[in-house]
Amino acid sequence: MTGGRADKNFLNVSSKARLPRLSVDQYVTGVRENNRTVLAQAITLVESNAPAHMEMAQEVIKQLLPHTGQSIRIGISGVPGAGKSTFIEAFGSMLCEKGHRVAVLAVDPSSTVTRGSILGDKTRMELLSRNSQAFIRPSATGGTLGGVNRKTRETMLICEAAGYDVILVETVGVGQSETTVRSMVDFFLLLMLTGAGDELQGIKKGIMEIADALLINKADGENRTRALIAKGEYNRVLHYLQPATTGWETKAYMCSSLTGEGIEDIWEVIGQFRESTIQSGGFEARRKAQLLDWMHSMAQDYLRATFFGNQQVAELLPSIEGAVASGEISPTSAVQQLVAIYENAIMKKE
Repeated sequence: MTGGRADKNFLNVSSKARLPRLSVDQYVTGVRENNRTVLAQAITLVESNAPAHMEMAQEVIKQLLPHTGQSIRIGISGVPGAGKSTFIEAFGSMLCEKGHRVAVLAVDPSSTVTRGSILGDKTRMELLSRNSQAFIRPSATGGTLGGVNRKTRETMLICEAAGYDVILVETVGVGQSETTVRSMVDFFLLLMLTGAGDELQGIKKGIMEIADALLINKADGENRTRALIAKGEYNRVLHYLQPATTGWETKAYMCSSLTGEGIEDIWEVIGQFRESTIQSGGFEARRKAQLLDWMHSMAQDYLRATFFGNQQVAELLPSIEGAVASGEISPTSAVQQLVAIYENAIMKKE
């Protein structure tokens, strides 16, 4: 249960937290006008855990909501070394050339010391970061998947309100956060490497099951032949897996972020996916289901945070943890004691 302590950050109040200098109207107007400085400040506001900031952020989000939802939201993940950032730079630059406005939200792990973003995606996407049609925002998760849920979703809405019509959400690798990102995007793209035999052993089938397309990157030079072989191997595996989206067949494709070959092709695939799911009603149904999932996950995060943030629970938690670790009481008994302490504290307040 020690992991629960980190969730107190959800309602953490920093004594040094500064109140925003802008008003709600100034935030809303600045975002709608795509003032990049105000846009960045608005995202910082929604990322803050200070209650005063969170309250103001929700008012900003409320006023921006009517201007959201017009983008295509794409989740991008991949095995280590698959070249996610290189692909996103090539893909994003191609989209900007076509007249799209692209926002890249990089979900980074958090430093356990500073709680800050540690990947620094802007330094790995120099060309795209200089493009006036693109906006890149590395975003720390705060050490919890709840951080991904709340902060990334709200950041996505702000970017949509600012006029970005393609939202790319990059995850840090293959793991539990990918499932979380799947629950907030329309299309999930999984980047793979050549040499399918080795990679198939190193990736969980569950991650492949949530993908709407597999893309074999670095398919150039001597790697091209291996990429063709890998494409065939992946397609054979995908044939036996349940599609991530009803009515859509997940397939493997290949590209080269270095030469640009296949980059436009995957955009066409995403376009076909969007058209097909809009016609079938699946696109809107997924968006509605995601809103409900967001609501439930936020409720769970809030309840977890208030539980572990309760003073009586926090004071007794170390001793109860010690008793569980030493075998004096069972985990079930420990939970019952903690819940009783919490409910008693709540009743006294009432």
